Amino acid sequence: MGHTHHHHHNVEDVGIKRLTLAVIINLLLTLAQIVGGILSGSLALIADALHNLSDASSLVIALIARKISTKEHNDSMTFGYKRAEVIAAFTNLITLVIVGIYLIYEAFWRFYQPAPIAGWMVIIVATIALFIDVVTAFLTHSVSKNSINMRVTFLHNLSDAFASLAVIISGILILNYNLYIVDTILTLLIASYVLYQAYTMLPQTINILMQGTPKNIAVEDVKKSVESINGISNIHHIHLWQMDEHHNSLEAHVVIDKLEDMLALKRSIKELLEKQFAIKHSTLEFELTNCKIEHYIN
Repeated sequence: MGHTHHHHHNVEDVGIKRLTLAVIINLLLTLAQIVGGILSGSLALIADALHNLSDASSLVIALIARKISTKEHNDSMTFGYKRAEVIAAFTNLITLVIVGIYLIYEAFWRFYQPAPIAGWMVIIVATIALFIDVVTAFLTHSVSKNSINMRVTFLHNLSDAFASLAVIISGILILNYNLYIVDTILTLLIASYVLYQAYTMLPQTINILMQGTPKNIAVEDVKKSVESINGISNIHHIHLWQMDEHHNSLEAHVVIDKLEDMLALKRSIKELLEKQFAIKHSTLEFELTNCKIEHYIN
């Protein structure tokens, strides 16, 4: 048991070290891209830099949120701190939306006021960025599987790699064909991809924060399954929500035929909820068919 705990502790330490390294790399990369973008006049390079900056920020927020989420529940936070990472994910996604809108604004402004771009500077800085983006994506991938916040961060890094590749293509086309408009077009593409990411991830985070029903569970299915248990007449006043992306909760009123069957039925309901719907926490209030009893079974 002690060995398992020690191993888990080591895994967490490795994850934190990797994320910290990813933050440092991304901040250095962002600085290099901004300087390179200003010197070369490339809006696409600055766009990629802002995207990288948002990734570094999301990593910092994710690390802080993960630390907070491990705290035990107490009298002031009876549900615990698990939603800290969901709040962090929501914050990062809103930041992405702001960055995406800003980039679109800058791209359209560049249509009206074209600026000279140093192609070689763009290619050199973007090539460095591509390498670092791939390394950062590798660092974040190992801690992205069980957290929506980390998943958002990994996807950002992966998209950064594609964005850097697009910027390199832009620089080559500018050098060989003087196609300066490619820089603006690629900026719009990067911004569109950023907004697309936010669009795909925001509904899930908002649903959790709004205590919405998990998307993979239908209340009607829960009702039918519970009512199929012999001895249960009805289940109503059903409240089903997510504490975070991994924990589903339910509370409901259950109408039973016989009072003496209450404990056995409670066990049956809880087993069904956990096996069929992955609901591990349920609070049930039992009522008799003909007269109600005010008795809570947690």
